[in-house]
Amino acid sequence: MRSYGQYCPVARAAEVFAERWTPVILRNISLDCHSFNEILGGAPGLSKTLLSERLRSLQRAGVVAAVPNPRGRGSLYYLTEAGQELADVGRILGEWGARWTEMEVQHMDPYVVLWAKCRLWDLSKLPRPRIVIRFDISDFRQPLWILVQPTGAEVCAKHPGFDEDLVVAADRETLALWHSGKLSYREARAGGRLRVEGVPGLVRSFPDWVPLSMFASVKSARPA
Repeated sequence: MRSYGQYCPVARAAEVFAERWTPVILRNISLDCHSFNEILGGAPGLSKTLLSERLRSLQRAGVVAAVPNPRGRGSLYYLTEAGQELADVGRILGEWGARWTEMEVQHMDPYVVLWAKCRLWDLSKLPRPRIVIRFDISDFRQPLWILVQPTGAEVCAKHPGFDEDLVVAADRETLALWHSGKLSYREARAGGRLRVEGVPGLVRSFPDWVPLSMFASVKSARPA
């Protein structure tokens, strides 16, 4: 981004934060995505070249620190003290977005919704060590899976190789509205928009251990 050429701290901060993709990159790192591929996985549409450029820019700004990956090639990326504060700005921006903006069809990518669930999972709430959930999304090109195990949760575009414990059927709008807190699980189930089948105990406890958006509690200020 070219400089605004202004002394104002708002203008100077915007030169760092307001670059396209930068808030998403900071969000991903704050959600414990530290490798290059983990950050990229939560930003469909972002090219590897542009991500590399943005990470270098954020390092120069003192917002992100890169350290050698102890498990292989490349680097791991962490927020500095300045980066943590800037990520807090991103969370406030998210609260504003949840309160004042409309969710439209182009915002309802099922992969991104499930990716967000995986980054927010509280593994201590799992009713069993490993759970596989298949998501049949009626207006999406293919099923998606979530694999949850003690090492973490991940969204898979291909069958993860373990028996499926649950099958969730919905359309992309229902999935996005439920995750964002704009449609309750009970409302979605009662209206037939969301169906959950599989192991009976897991079906019953499903809403207790599947996470919603970090902004699900933010009430919209727009008329219903």
